[in-house]
Amino acid sequence: MADWIPDVLGDEFEQLTLDLGTDEQGPVVATLVRALPPEQEWWDRVRGRRRLLDGVDVLYVHGWSDYFFQKRLARFWTSRGARFFALDLRKYGRSLREGQTPGYIADLAIYDQDIGAALEAMGRGLGGNESARGLVLFGHSTGGLTLSLWASRHPGVADAVVLNSPWLEFQFAPVRAALAPVVELQARIRPMEVAPQVDLGYYTRAQQEVADPDDPMEIDTAWRPVQTMAVYAGWLHAILTGHKTVAAGLSISAPVCVLLSARFVPPTRWSEELTSADSVLVVDDIARAALRLGPSVTVERIDGALHDVFLSRHAAREEAYARLERWVTGWRASAGLRGPEPRQT
Repeated sequence: MADWIPDVLGDEFEQLTLDLGTDEQGPVVATLVRALPPEQEWWDRVRGRRRLLDGVDVLYVHGWSDYFFQKRLARFWTSRGARFFALDLRKYGRSLREGQTPGYIADLAIYDQDIGAALEAMGRGLGGNESARGLVLFGHSTGGLTLSLWASRHPGVADAVVLNSPWLEFQFAPVRAALAPVVELQARIRPMEVAPQVDLGYYTRAQQEVADPDDPMEIDTAWRPVQTMAVYAGWLHAILTGHKTVAAGLSISAPVCVLLSARFVPPTRWSEELTSADSVLVVDDIARAALRLGPSVTVERIDGALHDVFLSRHAAREEAYARLERWVTGWRASAGLRGPEPRQT
């Protein structure tokens, strides 16, 4: 396996390339980014004080037309003692290679290979459960859908699941049933046919409008374009199949926290409303779909939040972190994690 090398984010971030073999477009890789918790103060170690998330690993998966770049999000976890890992899936971000179709996949279950390779590189074994450390799965948008399906297919591996505006249902749920057969046929006949581009770049503009100079982020627009990457019939069929599976009910045994904006505003034209709402997903439909994930689901609705609640205007972003802190504290207090918690390495 390749070695960990400094990541493009700099500072404490490192990356590891995960070889996933080849497909019809050539060599395929995923990229794992990590940030380790700072060394605990010596007097706290002497007194036996443990940080809230000592002995916990977090695995983050990004959304569609995206990659991992949120330093503060990683530091939320590492400052509490967790090891933080973020996975750029195949054909996204750091993992995109020349000649590949960005983000394309015909079956979300193929990502099992990416996730399995990441868990193995984290020292958890290929299946993810060969460790005494706790595991938190953390997904945004399409990454939230991917991790929800994975967690349901791999019961008992994750100890908690945190979802940031997960794409659990198609925009305007009643449309899915009518659209799915058409997309399925198109995916079989012409899987690489491109759907019309409906993103006018308003979501990116909203993020720029609310950006906080005291919490700057550098974004590579080659990896996260202003308008989303092209949508292909084969990929859309994979997404709709995932939505159908969620609608039928999943069986995630771990407790789930879902963070959502309080409201949806359709991005048909630019307005200031788009800077304080989700303009990507119909959040009421997502909230209803979230209740089908498993027996223990908490839904947190955040007034003024964008689609990525952690990229919202300052007040909404701080509220998102406060809600996450509260949920994680409650989860950690009641979690019966596997075995003793080892010392940080």
